[in-house]
Amino acid sequence: MSHHLSGPNLRSPRGDARLDMTDLFAFSPSDGRTVLIMNVHPIAPAEGAALHPDAVYRVNVDTDGDHQADTAFSFVFSPPRDGRQTVTVYRADGERARAHEASGKVIVSDAPVSLGPEPVVVESGPYAFFAGLRSDPFFADLDGIVKDFQWTGVDWGADKNVLGMVLEMPDGELGTDPVIGVWGRVSLHSEGRLTSVDRGAHPSLTAYFNADDVKDAYNAGEPAQDWDTYREPWTAVLRHTGGYDDRAAEEALRTVLPDILRYDRGRPAAYPNGRTLTDDVTSARLTMLSGGKITTDRIGPHTDLLPGFPYLGLPHGS
Repeated sequence: MSHHLSGPNLRSPRGDARLDMTDLFAFSPSDGRTVLIMNVHPIAPAEGAALHPDAVYRVNVDTDGDHQADTAFSFVFSPPRDGRQTVTVYRADGERARAHEASGKVIVSDAPVSLGPEPVVVESGPYAFFAGLRSDPFFADLDGIVKDFQWTGVDWGADKNVLGMVLEMPDGELGTDPVIGVWGRVSLHSEGRLTSVDRGAHPSLTAYFNADDVKDAYNAGEPAQDWDTYREPWTAVLRHTGGYDDRAAEEALRTVLPDILRYDRGRPAAYPNGRTLTDDVTSARLTMLSGGKITTDRIGPHTDLLPGFPYLGLPHGS
C-alpha cells in the first residue's frame, strides 16, 4: 500500500504511526516551480493528530546524480500543547545535507501546524510551506489485492487522512540541472541517538520486496548502497511474481533502485518521472510485479485535490 506501514509485519516503524512515511511526490505546478510533498501518519485521526516531537522528517534532494543528498529540507515539530503544534524547517547543503540531523539555515520558523479544513500557508522568501492534516491522496483496491486480485471496486484511501509537509520553490533553488533525485526519511531521537526508522521514494516497494527481517535495515540504509544490497533478493522476487529472467528483472529494477525518485523537470511529471497526486502508482507496481499480466486495480485518483497550494485535499471529518 504505497509506503504505508513500512515497518516489519505491516506495521508502522517502531509501532508508531507518527513515524510512518506514506508517500512522496515531486512535480511542477507551473513552469519554473518545483513542489516536494512528504506525507506521514497513515489513517491520521481528524482530531488529535500530531507529528513526533523527537523526530526529524526530511526530504533529500540529489542534484548531481551520485545518489547522495546535495540539499536536504528537515522538518522538526514542537511538542503538541493544547491541541497545537509548530514546525521549523531547515535547509542544509553539501556535506551537511548528508547527515540525518536537522541542520543548516532556518527557512521557516515556528510555523503553525494546520489541523482544520482551511490550510495555513506560510510564505518565507522564495518558499511556500504547509504542514498539517490533509486527505490521503493514495488510491488503491487493497482488499482486491489481498483477495488474489478479485477486485472489489472499493478505494481504500477514499476516506483516510495523513499529515502532509508541502514545500514549493523556484526551480533554481535546487540547482541549474533540470534532473533531480528525491527521497524521504524519518529519523528518531531515542536513547541519545538519532536513528533512521523509515525512508523511501518509490511507492509500494517495501511491502512487496522486503521480507520482515530486513525492513528495519532497509529503513536505516542509504540509497547509494541499494543496488548492491537489494538487486539479488529483489530479482528473486520478480522471478517468482512475474516470471522474469535475471536480465529482464535487473532492467525493471533499474527504475526503482536506488530508491530515489528521479524527476527531469524539463519534462512533464508522470511517474516514474517525478510523481503527481493523480499518478496511478498502484497499477504501475502491479504491472511491474506481474510481468504485465495485471495492469490495473480499476481505481482512479481522488477528486478532492486542490488546484493550488498546498494541493492536498481537505481532511475528512474536520
